[in-house]
Amino acid sequence: MGNKKTTAFSGAVLAAVMLTLSACGGGGGATGEVAAPPSDPKEVSGEIKVLTQRTDLVQNGALQKYAAEFNKVYPNVKVKFDGITDYEGEVKIRMNTNNYGDVLFIPGAVAKNDYPKFFAPLGTTAELSKYRFSDKTEVDGKVYGIAQFGTANGFVYNKKLWKQAGVTAWPKTTDEFLAGLKAIKDKTGATPYYTNFKDGWPLVQWTNNLGVVGCDAQASNALAGPVSPWKAGSELNTIDGLLFDIAKEGLSEKDPTTTNWEISKALLGEGKIATMMLGSWSITQMQDAAEKAGGSPDDIGFMPFPVQKDGKHCAALVSDYQQAVSVHSHNKPAARAWVDWFTEKSGFAEKEGVVSAVKSAPMPATLKDFVDNDVKFFDRSEAKTAAVNDIDEAAEIGLNKQDYRQKLIDTARGAAKGSIEDFFADLNKRWDEAAKTVGS
Repeated sequence: MGNKKTTAFSGAVLAAVMLTLSACGGGGGATGEVAAPPSDPKEVSGEIKVLTQRTDLVQNGALQKYAAEFNKVYPNVKVKFDGITDYEGEVKIRMNTNNYGDVLFIPGAVAKNDYPKFFAPLGTTAELSKYRFSDKTEVDGKVYGIAQFGTANGFVYNKKLWKQAGVTAWPKTTDEFLAGLKAIKDKTGATPYYTNFKDGWPLVQWTNNLGVVGCDAQASNALAGPVSPWKAGSELNTIDGLLFDIAKEGLSEKDPTTTNWEISKALLGEGKIATMMLGSWSITQMQDAAEKAGGSPDDIGFMPFPVQKDGKHCAALVSDYQQAVSVHSHNKPAARAWVDWFTEKSGFAEKEGVVSAVKSAPMPATLKDFVDNDVKFFDRSEAKTAAVNDIDEAAEIGLNKQDYRQKLIDTARGAAKGSIEDFFADLNKRWDEAAKTVGS
């Protein structure tokens, strides 16, 4: 996957509670003690350990540079970083003890209702209202995590290829989008769309479009029930239907089982593939890859999902990993100081080209085309994440796993039997039955 990628996509993907920390002994401690923002930076002292999956930023010294800037405001706090390659797996194990750092990203394995056992509350919903995505970690009116950043979803594309194919305006409908891909295939010889099927996780990025079809911030919450999520006209029917049509019409790579994520970045930059569905976190990576491959960073564009509501494209903003303070931290004021400073003052989101968790912050330069073209942004509410995840798990579908979309692509290209109608009917049946069981 690559460490740089992991940060950016993981939080949005790991909205799913993939496992359950039911056997953990890590609860208890000073549950309920608020990790409040310190009033006087000079009074805050001690050492804190910050867990991160950005091993690249630990190894190249970038995080240590942020800590040096932090020390200009909080001179008496020593920040140590623990870079963990298998973040989810390792931290899950550590959370069986009381020793899992002072500041950490909330693992996807922790059930939302268990947050108070493991993390210190950061304040009330009202107190944290200046941050995006705070509802994602809210339990009983208290917020337990602040998003590291947010990301918009869309298609990263090679502008030169789309222009060569005669497409200069963003497609407004899925039919226009498919026509654009066909033109790329016919006129340029490049692979119009690249699924990244083998690595798998990029297929999960399609789920992050929930809400864009109807420009509906509540689209994710609306899945919490026997609602047949893939019925005709629904968000997921449109989203997954487009992916099916891309594969069925031969507009993706010839053999999806041989794709390679790292190589795909260079292929996009070189102009050998035209389009990939990813979060806006990927733009800077694609620009870097284009330059290294002999292309130009200016060739890399970002387009919204090809639907419009009231004449406008919409883009959902979704949360990355949420920063939390361990309930067992002996230095909660310093831990909270780091979280607040990193979110508001570090400039990390701006440098990475991602969306700041601070609502009042401007959109990053990577999304300039979206801003200039009046794309409507909305923060997708995840208030019912726990309920949706329970249904998803019971149905064994995996909205935040790659398997069902791999099967969707295999069905589309004839490697698995069945029609799109049967495929969606099966998903709806499983979802609705699970929702009735979970809800009973």
